[in-house]
Amino acid sequence: MSNVKLAIIYYSSTGTNYQLAKWAESAAQEAGAEVKVLKVEETAPQQAIASNPAWKEHYEKTKDVPTVTLNDLEWADAYIFSIPTRYGTMPAQMKSFIDTTGGLWFNGKLVNKVVSGMSSAQNPHGGQEATILNLYTTMMHWGAIIAAPGYSDPVTFASGGNPYGTSVTVDQDGNMKENVEDGVKYQAKRTVQVAEWVKAGHNG
Repeated sequence: MSNVKLAIIYYSSTGTNYQLAKWAESAAQEAGAEVKVLKVEETAPQQAIASNPAWKEHYEKTKDVPTVTLNDLEWADAYIFSIPTRYGTMPAQMKSFIDTTGGLWFNGKLVNKVVSGMSSAQNPHGGQEATILNLYTTMMHWGAIIAAPGYSDPVTFASGGNPYGTSVTVDQDGNMKENVEDGVKYQAKRTVQVAEWVKAGHNG
């Protein structure tokens, strides 16, 4: 049984990044971690949500998923963020949450947390890599330890070859174009493993 506490923090309008988060949850639990899947608060106007049937359906379907709090960031040893790209960076919903973490950052509460990121977009070069790199810029300010998958396992190539974190292309109907499930699960297990090493070294 792992001693790692993992928070999988996601934003998803129509369900892609929620699915990535659930795959990560399954793999992390299999690795023995204590896992929370947490969404960031939806800040889009209800009118916008209601005008998109897929968005509305997913919003209603995931109403019972807990919303992430600053206490969850303190609780966890490691984080996996799963976010769609918005013009090559994270969506406003995720940015709004991250912008509330200044107090934790100022008091050193986010130092040495292990973090990994995943993303999606509608085009193969629609900004997934830039989104993950933008996320990691924030993590460097935190003093977190980035656990990118790199090319440490052949599964990375099978899921599109993104060394920064698993990314997926989604068509207009919401279908994933690459088979990334195994890549997500590998990334989650790697994040847990790195967090175990960090905890063991810190406690040793």
